[in-house]
Amino acid sequence: MSATESGRRRPARERLLAAAARRFYADGVAATGIDTITADAGVAKMSLYNNFSSKAELVRAYLEARHEEWLGLYRARLEKARGPREGVLAVFDAYADHAAFAYEHGFRGCGLLNAAAELPAGDEGRAVVRAHKEEVERLIAGHLRELLPGRPDEVPALAEHLAFLLEGAMARAGLEGDGDRVRHARSLAAGLLDRL
Repeated sequence: MSATESGRRRPARERLLAAAARRFYADGVAATGIDTITADAGVAKMSLYNNFSSKAELVRAYLEARHEEWLGLYRARLEKARGPREGVLAVFDAYADHAAFAYEHGFRGCGLLNAAAELPAGDEGRAVVRAHKEEVERLIAGHLRELLPGRPDEVPALAEHLAFLLEGAMARAGLEGDGDRVRHARSLAAGLLDRL
């Protein structure tokens, strides 16, 4: 059985989400039409509307899937972490793992932020992205609370600092087309943690 045949046996929803992930990341949300997604997924346009009420709902599903994908990478890294310091670094490693994927047209940075930049203020998709970024900062803060049990007042600012370091690195990595900046940010974060 060819890859195309096995792909066509997956449920239409899965094929549509996979196609949306490829096209939205490579070409952008606004530039990617429904016809492109259905053709890439190998389904009829009606299949899209049987699974998603609108393109906006498909975009939200794509963003939620990106979040879950990143959480899977983070959890895999966290399983190998020994202690809260490595827990913080697992967040950076998960972003580096994401940057290392073989993207069709190269690495373009954080797919969530790329999509959010195209969505209007107040769009529900932006709320999905904001929730992801807030969760990343909460995860960092949780590890820092363990690392600094006697210094809880320092945790929020330090977690924000590390989250900003990570986001800045992702922005630069996206512009440069590789994960070097994320790996460098991890090194900077490790040095900062060592000085606590």
